[in-house]
Amino acid sequence: MKAFAVSFRVAAATAFVFAASAAHADLTLPLNCTKSNSVQAFTQDNLDSFDLVNLSVRAKGNATPVGEMLTGGNTGATFYRAYSFPVTKVVAGSNLAIKSGSAVGSALFFDRTDDDTGSKFGLTLANFTIDYVNKQVTADITPMGGVAMAQQPIYTFEVDSALALKYKFPLTVTGHEVLKNLALTPVAKAALISSLQLPDIALPALDFNFGTLTQDISTNLRSTCASSKPYVAK
Repeated sequence: MKAFAVSFRVAAATAFVFAASAAHADLTLPLNCTKSNSVQAFTQDNLDSFDLVNLSVRAKGNATPVGEMLTGGNTGATFYRAYSFPVTKVVAGSNLAIKSGSAVGSALFFDRTDDDTGSKFGLTLANFTIDYVNKQVTADITPMGGVAMAQQPIYTFEVDSALALKYKFPLTVTGHEVLKNLALTPVAKAALISSLQLPDIALPALDFNFGTLTQDISTNLRSTCASSKPYVAK
């Protein structure tokens, strides 16, 4: 196992170095066995709006909640301020420029109960990818009991702290970035309204800032590799 770990780290670090010297070809780098994570942190406005319509948020697949579970004061909806997704791969172009990063196998399930009728509605966002070329986040969108729409744009974003990869001889590559002002796309808004049967009072909240995405990349190894199998909503 120790030999495998050293070999994997050497391979990962070598791949990053190779990407820096590659003139044209893209290079896909598997990172699911490394301590590389993407964390979405919602704003307080988001959490208040979830509570307003009795909307709970649950981590699925590889995703894990960050911090303590919060309970809405108005409806009892439950959610966390942030969720962490293992980064499973990045695609690098020339000079270590990252073209995309993916958290395949991670998902968030949005679960809403209508206070008046008791009806339950749900929507899953899964298999996230940050597309740096088009400056958007994509994901599979699946209404509860419905059919998945593969890799739809769900957020646009602004760069707060650009990703800078650092190579430390001989085995370690690290990187950190923060994306801010996540804004729901028209596709995501339409899916949320339809799948969750959101009341009119909730619609202005879809224009809120949906927080930040913070990426920390490392070639240090996880104790257990994260699955890179796409999450399929049940």
